[in-house]
Amino acid sequence: MISLKSKLHKALFFLLSIQAIGVVGYMLLSDSNFIDALYMTVITISTVGFREVHPLDDSEKIFTIFLILTSLSLFGYAVSAFTEALASGEFFKQLKRKKVEREIDKLKNHTIVCGYGRNGMQAIHKLKNYQEKFVVVEKDKELISVLDEEGLLYIEGDATTDEVLLKAGVEKARNLITALPSDADNLFVVLTASQLNKECRIISRASNESSYSKLKIAGADNVIMPDKLGGAHMASLVVTPDVIEFVDRLTIEGETTANLEEVAVNDLPKEYLGKTIFDLDLRKKTGCTVIGFKTSDGNYIINPEASIKLLADSGLIVLGRPEQIVKLRDLF
Repeated sequence: MISLKSKLHKALFFLLSIQAIGVVGYMLLSDSNFIDALYMTVITISTVGFREVHPLDDSEKIFTIFLILTSLSLFGYAVSAFTEALASGEFFKQLKRKKVEREIDKLKNHTIVCGYGRNGMQAIHKLKNYQEKFVVVEKDKELISVLDEEGLLYIEGDATTDEVLLKAGVEKARNLITALPSDADNLFVVLTASQLNKECRIISRASNESSYSKLKIAGADNVIMPDKLGGAHMASLVVTPDVIEFVDRLTIEGETTANLEEVAVNDLPKEYLGKTIFDLDLRKKTGCTVIGFKTSDGNYIINPEASIKLLADSGLIVLGRPEQIVKLRDLF
């Protein structure tokens, strides 16, 4: 069965074709110039009845009859296709889809989430709480309807293909999370994304331990195994319940009780470069506390000394309540 979209495209193609046939026909039959031929075609197709540029001979009259009858049939087909599209809501869906695609084209330094399953939903929930820009890639029709209802930016298609990832803006993305149910599909996504954007940070889901090394070799910066992580988390609640619950409040419930925030030294005002954590004086300015420091070579220091210097490509991990984090973001 012909889709509504293809019907509209066909109707437009036919209308343009009959216009072209009319212009070429009048130019050949009456030796008219382009303007005269276009004028004759328009007044014939539209049946407005203006005067011809010159009296028509028999061949031109026959051609005009053919043009009128054909154009009426095509206009009827076009009106039918357009009316059907309006009645079904397909026309407005296409307009909405184009609007979403324009919004996605404008995105930079965003996150692409491949797969809107259980893990993908959890990732999106966290990104929304931290007001991160993101695009979802999903091919399941039912899940697409959910994404549409929630007003989320999404691309419908197979995330393992170059074309779909490019539509999602992978070349301008800062992060990519692939949470597809198949490790093989996640591997394809990692390989494709790492080739299209070498600066993009890639985080992949894995079901089997054997997939871990393959995903890392393919280009994944982090590989998460939800089942293994969940079991270890439950065991930790037995061994150190208070510590784990406290950490959960920081990392899982951070949007309501407390927050951990990363601050890149490169994003700080230039006058702080080369200064110390003490000179930054975050505690006094925002109420936040520096609990971690990432060196420029990627090592982490827990509870860093105030004398540590803020060098390029290093970063701070800051703890604070939501209102304190807001002050921090406003300040930097």
